[in-house]
Amino acid sequence: MTDAPKTPLLDTVQRPADLKQFSDAQLRQIADEVRAETVSAVSVTGGHLGAGLGVVELTVALHAVFDTPRDKLIWDVGHQCYPHKILTERRDRIRTLRMKDGLSGFTKRSESPYDPFGAAHSSTSISAALGFAVARDLGGTPPEGAGDAIAVIGDGSMSAGMAYEAMNNAGHLGKRLVVILNDNEMSIAPPVGAMSSYLSRLYAQNPFHELKAAAKGAVSMLPEPFREGAKRAKEMLKGMAVGGTLFEELGFSYLGPIDGHDMDQLLPVLRTVKERATGPILIHVLTKKGKGYAPAETARDKGHATAKFDVLTGAQKKTPSNAPSYTKVFAEHLIKEAQADDKICAVTAAMPDGTGLNLFAERYPSRCFDVGIAEQHGVTFSAALAAGGMKPFCAMYSTFLQRGYDQVVHDVAIQRLPVRFAIDRAGLVGADGATHAGAFDVAYLSNLPGFVVMAAADEAELAHMVATAAAHDDGPIAFRFPRGEGMGVEMPERGTPIEIGKGRMIRKGKGVAILSFGTRLSEVEKAAENLSAKGITPTVADARFAKPLDRDLILELASTHDALITIEEGAVGGFGSHVAQLLADEGVFDRGLKFRSMVLPDTFIDQSSPADMYAIAGMNAEQIEAKVLSVLGVASLGEARA
Repeated sequence: MTDAPKTPLLDTVQRPADLKQFSDAQLRQIADEVRAETVSAVSVTGGHLGAGLGVVELTVALHAVFDTPRDKLIWDVGHQCYPHKILTERRDRIRTLRMKDGLSGFTKRSESPYDPFGAAHSSTSISAALGFAVARDLGGTPPEGAGDAIAVIGDGSMSAGMAYEAMNNAGHLGKRLVVILNDNEMSIAPPVGAMSSYLSRLYAQNPFHELKAAAKGAVSMLPEPFREGAKRAKEMLKGMAVGGTLFEELGFSYLGPIDGHDMDQLLPVLRTVKERATGPILIHVLTKKGKGYAPAETARDKGHATAKFDVLTGAQKKTPSNAPSYTKVFAEHLIKEAQADDKICAVTAAMPDGTGLNLFAERYPSRCFDVGIAEQHGVTFSAALAAGGMKPFCAMYSTFLQRGYDQVVHDVAIQRLPVRFAIDRAGLVGADGATHAGAFDVAYLSNLPGFVVMAAADEAELAHMVATAAAHDDGPIAFRFPRGEGMGVEMPERGTPIEIGKGRMIRKGKGVAILSFGTRLSEVEKAAENLSAKGITPTVADARFAKPLDRDLILELASTHDALITIEEGAVGGFGSHVAQLLADEGVFDRGLKFRSMVLPDTFIDQSSPADMYAIAGMNAEQIEAKVLSVLGVASLGEARA
């Protein structure tokens, strides 16, 4: 383990209130020590490094000026909250980040009163801050008191419509509210869109706050009769300098851009805002993601997410891969389909690397679209691409596709448009915890008329499902796959389309049948092997489809076995529920079939390793084995042997 850095001043800080005793020069030193502590901690745990390093000075300054937790400091997304956690009574646990029973990698209300609002998806902070401001003015009484509301939102998060919905409402209400735009020209991927270009124009000029101060000073020196005309001239000057500001048109006072790593700029501006602000104000702060740690600054993603690493070199300690990742398999086979069909295109929402579409973009840049953090737009954009004669693959994490669900229903499903949804990070994903788990997509898509919903049992099946989606033009189709490496199975050169609604038999047995949907199939097969050694030989089948169901396969399993168990990496209401509905409609339960459905439990599972999370969910081989024994009424393994 790397030796902890020397942090003499930080060692005296237990909580933000302790920062009030330090001079500005000492606060600068504390910022340096917080940066060193952040690097040291993440080297041990892995996690989101670059975002936190970019806001170290801002974090120290905010906690030194404002009075948290009475003042509500809301971090958008939460990738950047590690320095905040170090300063808010959690430094002693900072080396448990993203680990089982440790600190969350995001802000979390149940973890600390200094986290007034949980965040792990972007663009929610302004809405939340406005809610706190209105609650304060209406006499709300949270346990820590009601003070100022401060939202810190990145420029990447400003590509989402929700941020503007909140600003529009805030400008209308006129409540005292502070929004800090943390502009680092970098979200997870380089920023895209007109907003990024607009911000670039703003900071290409001289710092706006200096211009504004100079103009205001000049006006104050003029004789009274000339002042009104000069004020109009000042507005013209401001417009000529930066083209006006969108934020002021939305009702916000605008300050900036200022250097987010210069405490001599940050502290006076924040103190002035705290003392004098009356309505909504936006402070435009320029920062560098990964600031102060060379390996992060030079990384392509600025150290967004890292494994454990060596502090001196930045070299990450990743376990060698034994099989290709599902994400890479998806990308490579999508490229193969695109080679054969020039109508195939791809859409992602600010996650080109995470979804593998960076590989597609290198090969077919004109057919790959990163819409920014804007899942709603991305889904409807894909719908219109399909209506326009293209074959769009909309690649999003399951947890992020939730944000575009209304568009999935209204713009895709109702119109029966052939959008192909590639759903990454299905099931339980490990260190990011409940906020990033892909637990609900099977249920929320299988409920929609005309949808085809598939899940890959392994990486070869994923290749076939990419081909199936490419060939499917009769309405929307989705296929899901997990994070991480595949099973190491033999791969086809190119996928072959699967007959819609047809599963496959894996092994034939008797007594009990296990019908798997998704990558739990490998655990089912382990359980079947263990049971075979004990004299129980389950039938195992891979459903492949949650919708349409393979009626013939399911009814055959039900009629030829005493018990049927389904298993899926999703919440109740998904595949198993549709199977139960089919069996009920066909009167199968009237004839005495024993039926069980293994689904994710009705709770949000905190971060841990995926294996640990599936153990908590009761879905690993030993628990599947126990479920079989239970449904067969076998009280013990000894009884099974007899």
